[in-house]
Amino acid sequence: MSWLWALIVGGLIGLVAGAITKRGGSMGLISNIIAGLVGSALGEAILGAWGPQLAGMAIIPSIIGAVILVLIVSLILGIRPTS
Repeated sequence: MSWLWALIVGGLIGLVAGAITKRGGSMGLISNIIAGLVGSALGEAILGAWGPQLAGMAIIPSIIGAVILVLIVSLILGIRPTS
């Protein structure tokens, strides 16, 4: 059951990252979950696991990592921000 909770929190982190970068309109549910989970791992690897945690993920470093991931992928794929 904890994997389901991790998927939900990962999706929310990906959704927040897409909203911050204004590139969330082109991302679907699966992309949000992947961005949240991979961004969480990236953020915690770079910044450490500090701050409030939910489903084993430190929220603030996870959001920062997901924003970095979304920006990098957007630059590679040529996705422009939506207004």
